[in-house]
Amino acid sequence: MAQPTNTQFAVGVHLLTLLAGTPGQWQDSQYLAGSPATNAAHVRRILGRLREAGLVRSQPGPRGGWMLEREAAEIDLALVWLAVNGEDPVLGVHVPQPDCHVGQRVHRNLLALDRRARDAMLAELARTTVADVLREDATA
Repeated sequence: MAQPTNTQFAVGVHLLTLLAGTPGQWQDSQYLAGSPATNAAHVRRILGRLREAGLVRSQPGPRGGWMLEREAAEIDLALVWLAVNGEDPVLGVHVPQPDCHVGQRVHRNLLALDRRARDAMLAELARTTVADVLREDATA
């Protein structure tokens, strides 16, 4: 099976679940990087996006780190997706030559399909919260 090229969403969810497991405690990026097996710089980039979206907060210094800004049950996965991916397309739509009428039509249609797929995906993600992901009995 091919490996994904962008794991920021999954790592973001993973980080949020780690923070949810230690409510009210600051966690540093070095600690947070261990569980998803990534590096602290990557974790800080993702957490920075989550902070901009109001999902986490940070405090600098030796006693600082990262903490949830909201309760885990208030953070749905659509919010996480939007925080780390913004308006990026879901499909890898290429840009055709400007003078290719077929390519232009394909491009328009794929962009419309991408919007519908993104809307459907976000609606599904909105049905699950970080608290749901932490549940032992969560179903696939």
